[in-house]
Order: sequence, then structure tokens, then C-alpha cells
Amino acid sequence: MQQILVSDTSVLIDLKRGSLLEASFRLAFRFFVPDLLYERELKDWGGEDLTRLGLVIEQLDGAGVSLALAYRKRMPALSLPDCFALALAQIHSWVLLSGDSALSRLATDEEVECHGVLWLLGKMHDANVVSIRKLHNGLTAISQHPRCRLPKTEVRRRLSSYADRLR
Repeated sequence: MQQILVSDTSVLIDLKRGSLLEASFRLAFRFFVPDLLYERELKDWGGEDLTRLGLVIEQLDGAGVSLALAYRKRMPALSLPDCFALALAQIHSWVLLSGDSALSRLATDEEVECHGVLWLLGKMHDANVVSIRKLHNGLTAISQHPRCRLPKTEVRRRLSSYADRLR
């Protein structure tokens, strides 16, 4: 059985920015997003392409919506779609993918396993679904974007490691 990952929008944007989106869907994971997140943030941003790749849109039931609203009340700085993503992961005991540090901290507080883009790049490397060159180029593109929130030290370490393997 494939492990299910619930993604926030920022992870998918980073993967697309690094031309690694399609490769991520070749991993042994199934990618889910809550319906509210899809409708508000992804539908008009390549939503059809994402579903063609295998993205699954999941609806929260009443209890899930209540949980998402409780998260929003607890941390008003989080977007409602992010709260829906966390609630979806929490209810089903799935893994959350997030590029938002506040969302990641709340997930940890709620004992929801949470990872980010760098973890996913490591999985791509381990599964050999992309070349080292593509990982290097992808991480370079992601890290050079002005809105990149990845830890600079870890990005430099990985880029150096990838570059060493390309020599």
C-alpha cells in the first residue's frame, strides 16, 4: 500500500518551480489535498495537470471542518486551506507536506508527521526517479526564488553534495 501525503500549496509550487513536480508523482506515494485548498489555490494553477498526474482531492466531513476551524482559531496566521490540509492529515493519520514553518510546528504539536520539500527531494534521490543533475538544477531554481523559505544551510549542503557527484 502506498503511503499518503497531504500537501499544502507551497510544496507543490516549489516542486513546479524546480521542474520536479512530475518526478514527485513517480514516487511510491499518493498525494492528496483537501477540496477547499484545491478550489481556492490549485484549480486555476494547473489543477487539471495535477489531477492528471495523480493528485487526489479529498473532502473533509463535518468533524474535519470543525477541526480545521479550531486550528484556524488557535493560529489565526495560518490560512484556512492550510488548516484544512492539517485536519485532513490528522483525521486519517497521513503525513503532511508543508513549506510553512508555522503549519509544521502546529502539525508537530498535534503529533502529525510533517515533512517538507527537502525531505521529498531526498526521497526522489533514494528512489532514483530523477538524475542528480535534475535534483541540483531543481533545488537551485527553488532556492533562488525570492519567496524560498528553505533552510539556507541545508540547501547549500545539498547543492554541494549534488555538485560533487556531478564531477
